[in-house]
Amino acid sequence: MRIVNIVGTRPNLMKIAPLMEAYADAPGIEPILVHTGQHYDDNMSDLFFRQLGIPEPDLNLGVGSGSHAVQTADIMKAFEPVVLERDPAAVVVVGDVNSTIACGLVASKLGIPLVHVEAGLRSFDRSMPEEINRVLTDAISDLLFCTEQSGVENLRREGVAEERIHLVGNVMIDTLVRHRARAAQSPILDDLGLAEGEYAVLTLHRPSNVDDPETLGRIWDALEALQRDMPLIFPAHPRTRRRMAEFGLSPRIDALENLQVLEPVGYLDFLQLMARARLVLTDSGGIQEETTILEVPCLTLRENTERPVTVEMGGNQVVGSDPERILAAYRKIVDGQAGSGATPPLWDGRAAGRIVEILTQVL
Repeated sequence: MRIVNIVGTRPNLMKIAPLMEAYADAPGIEPILVHTGQHYDDNMSDLFFRQLGIPEPDLNLGVGSGSHAVQTADIMKAFEPVVLERDPAAVVVVGDVNSTIACGLVASKLGIPLVHVEAGLRSFDRSMPEEINRVLTDAISDLLFCTEQSGVENLRREGVAEERIHLVGNVMIDTLVRHRARAAQSPILDDLGLAEGEYAVLTLHRPSNVDDPETLGRIWDALEALQRDMPLIFPAHPRTRRRMAEFGLSPRIDALENLQVLEPVGYLDFLQLMARARLVLTDSGGIQEETTILEVPCLTLRENTERPVTVEMGGNQVVGSDPERILAAYRKIVDGQAGSGATPPLWDGRAAGRIVEILTQVL
């Protein structure tokens, strides 16, 4: 049974790695790994293949960057011949990036069963490109694997047949569980001169934050105050760097004495940075999940989250971009008034095995 698996971005790699490993224990499955090339530089992609032990892709479509329309169209044009030639029993897509919906559309229109891993998540904010990708991918998928109960409930409300929905846990957490001990050997804290529990980590990349100079400026008002209290470590996405320069923020940011702006770091180093931090500030969905398992307080710099279980468990707070909200939540954390959360159901490191077992039975 030939199954084509799609990756395109760095978060996809963390989700596909445990699946590729689980396929090895299913002798009836022939997995094929296709990299669309949506992320293509070493730190954003190739390094993760090496660190996570993912086999080299069978095919790399090499589409590169572009607008949403151009990138989606380029992926579809490059992927269609792959499906026609390989004639898989199913196509597996993960997450909510352009590669997800592009390859999903190709599979669906060619009559190939489509499997969506991380289905059902909803921010209910259609201004987010990822939300559009999530809703559309779920609408055309034949099997939908959910990470949390909210995903199951969202799909039911949207009329998805019960037999197509499966609550299996979180493959991204599978990867964290497997590599946590290795990450603990990372020397990155020593390299950066950091003490455990005495620094904060920041990631920032969503267009709603970094493409609006007013919003980005407000966030930096809060971060400027925060870094006076403790070191702030910021592995900066290339796109975010460009926006900060375009908006004239670079001189202001360069002047912050307690801020360290880094190039994107590898998975193991970043996992260690998060695990030993006092708190994490982010607009990333996956990092909300990882900090939940690491029991590190998280402040989500957005007005919503498609991962409500991270808030329900108590470790994540959605604080938006208002400096007063951000700093008030931050002070509660440093004063010990915010909990570190609990583990969501089925986030036990075995989600990929459940998925492969169901694929074997159903397909």
